[in-house]
Amino acid sequence: GLTRPEFDVLGTLRRTGHELTPSEIARETFSSGAAVTKRLKQLTERGLVERRGDTRDRRVAHVRLTDAGRELVDGILPEQLAYETTVLSAVERTRQRELADLLGELLGQLEGRLGLPR
Repeated sequence: GLTRPEFDVLGTLRRTGHELTPSEIARETFSSGAAVTKRLKQLTERGLVERRGDTRDRRVAHVRLTDAGRELVDGILPEQLAYETTVLSAVERTRQRELADLLGELLGQLEGRLGLPR
């Protein structure tokens, strides 16, 4: 019942293991702020994420997974990984390593250009 972009938001929160601001989520998912705002609204309404206001700056929100959100991601992840393994099984092992290296290089360049910490 999730869209891919919604799963990306939930997965990002699960991967980091801590609260993130909407702008941090936007950077991590390479999404616009408006898109993240829309996704967070939908995910909050479904009880999968919670927002908490910042005590020092009322304009800032902190987002975290709820228990239901964590359970959903943890339930979907094995299925998603199995799907990706199936897709990649058609590609020879050495080519898979080349692909992983190239994608890692691309990600490093993108993060460097965008000034993103890793």
